[in-house]
Amino acid sequence: MTSTASAEPAHCCAGGELAGRDGSRRTFFGVCAVLFGLGAAATVSLHDALHGAMSSMVATPMPGGWTLSMAWAPMCGQTWAGAAAAFIGMWVVMMVAMMLPSIAPALWRCRVAAEETGRATWLTLVAAAAYFLLWAALGLAVFMLGAALVALAMQWPTLARAMPTLAGLVVLAAGGLQFTAWKTRLLTGCRHSSPAASLQNTAAAWRHGVRLGLHCIQCCAGVTASLAAVGVMDLGAMAVATVAISAERLVPASQRVARASGTLGIGAGVWLALRGAGLL
Repeated sequence: MTSTASAEPAHCCAGGELAGRDGSRRTFFGVCAVLFGLGAAATVSLHDALHGAMSSMVATPMPGGWTLSMAWAPMCGQTWAGAAAAFIGMWVVMMVAMMLPSIAPALWRCRVAAEETGRATWLTLVAAAAYFLLWAALGLAVFMLGAALVALAMQWPTLARAMPTLAGLVVLAAGGLQFTAWKTRLLTGCRHSSPAASLQNTAAAWRHGVRLGLHCIQCCAGVTASLAAVGVMDLGAMAVATVAISAERLVPASQRVARASGTLGIGAGVWLALRGAGLL
């Protein structure tokens, strides 16, 4: 009788803990869904605002049949620092919408690992902040590279004429990257990433978020390069990238999904390169 009686409270305690975690899980992913919706809405608004600003200005046609995007240069009365800050802000909002569906499970595992501390929400927020700070740093690098290429294209018409073909070759190479062992290894790590131990403090949560960010940036290198080549504020390209990244992280047959998106990328890259060269 004693053993049965003592087992019942333990069973009830375990059941209550599981029920509590299920409730926390629903709340967590519900908040993530709301943030995704807000990020997507903000991205669309920024896209409309950018195109509205561009439509009020004289477009700059470039040799090769493409038009200079104002995302890569200061607008009238804007400094380069202001242009960089605007681009990074736009980039981070866009990345919240694009990456949150795929990173949410990893952040949930982070929260579970931090439950013992009683500060699970705070430590998860710290990890998420570190993760998106890495993406913001990448956004700065992308802006600097894009601005440099645009400046060179303004000076060298030959480079400007080659830009559409080069963009196609970038997409082609990014598609091929999906078939490499390097991509397979990174994707496996993304799907099973978890803190090495319980997250006991803010520093540990920050380090874990940085590791997640570095790993994710490498895994998404091909998709990110394709997006930059096609147009960072192309809503269609962003939607395709979001679906591709989320599917290869969340769908059980992740390798097949990655290779399918790679095949599409190769096809799109060939088409863009040939069109840029005037062969289509």
